Amino acid sequence: MKKISDFIWPIIGLAAVVVSGYLLYRELAGISIAEIKGSFAQIPLHRFLLAGLATLVAYAALAWYDRIALLHLGVKHISWFFVSVCSFTTYALSHNIGASVFSGAVVRYRAYTAKGLSAAQVAVLVALCSFTFGLGTILLGGFVLVALPDTLTRLNGYLPSVLTDPATARTLGIALLGFVALYVIGSLLRLRPLTIRSFKLEYPRPQIMIRQIIAAPLELLGAAGIIYFALPEAGNPGFLVVLAVFLASFSAALVSNAPGGLGVFELVFVVAMPDLPRPSIIAALLVFRLFYFWLPFLISVIVVLLYERNRLANAIKGGSPVETPPAAPLTAPGVDPNALDARIRKARV
Repeated sequence: MKKISDFIWPIIGLAAVVVSGYLLYRELAGISIAEIKGSFAQIPLHRFLLAGLATLVAYAALAWYDRIALLHLGVKHISWFFVSVCSFTTYALSHNIGASVFSGAVVRYRAYTAKGLSAAQVAVLVALCSFTFGLGTILLGGFVLVALPDTLTRLNGYLPSVLTDPATARTLGIALLGFVALYVIGSLLRLRPLTIRSFKLEYPRPQIMIRQIIAAPLELLGAAGIIYFALPEAGNPGFLVVLAVFLASFSAALVSNAPGGLGVFELVFVVAMPDLPRPSIIAALLVFRLFYFWLPFLISVIVVLLYERNRLANAIKGGSPVETPPAAPLTAPGVDPNALDARIRKARV
């Protein structure tokens, strides 16, 4: 039986797309398609290539998330190539579809169980990858709020004044960095799990934590780099400002639950960049959508079709049984393996 939340969140996501689409239309009123095309055509080839390189950095970091999770589980028999393809496909689908349980957990389940992982191990892997991404967001968010506390003033009128106040922003940034410091200290000292109501923070081994601290920000830095390189050099506010605006836009898109953050991401970014020509901003955001969303999605669909075709062919031929990995720990930061296992099994049905 369907839960009420199964219907509420899609409705909220659709409403966010409609409302943000209307507000974005008002912001861009008077701009013609020809102006946007002209701005798109004015992006130099070398900056397109740099945006493409930034895309590779982002997706390589996401593959590293999976690799870190597998090391945490003690699984070392899966090749980097397989991990990279699985991670790329998973994130390319989830970025566009937005249904993380289906497009994330189930795709990983199909791939990693073929390599011998159990459902509980896949659940821990999904949770640890999500936590690593969140850690990167918190780390970079705290840094930019401390370094550029007046960044959120660009969103005056769209956010409550208490959030756009520089003093509040810097305090929030210090708190975010404090959370990361607590996580690092807890791992180094091997403290007991921190429990706050239903939230449980498991501290991983220092070797895993250090990899997370390095890998966690890379994906966001690469994704922000796509837009930075696609923006015109004249009037470009610099990478740190672009990163701060990107994090604000990306966070708003995640909270909205809109598929792919459609409309919400663009609205926040356009409003927070008043010093650049609007057609140039839209052209840069189209490059971001093309490199980070649409092309990876197209490739991932092809990969899934080929993979499922091969699995079907092996099943018809009576293919060999899957490999069995060594025993592995079933704990991860903020994860209840049994609950996630149940979610994966439910998604499969």
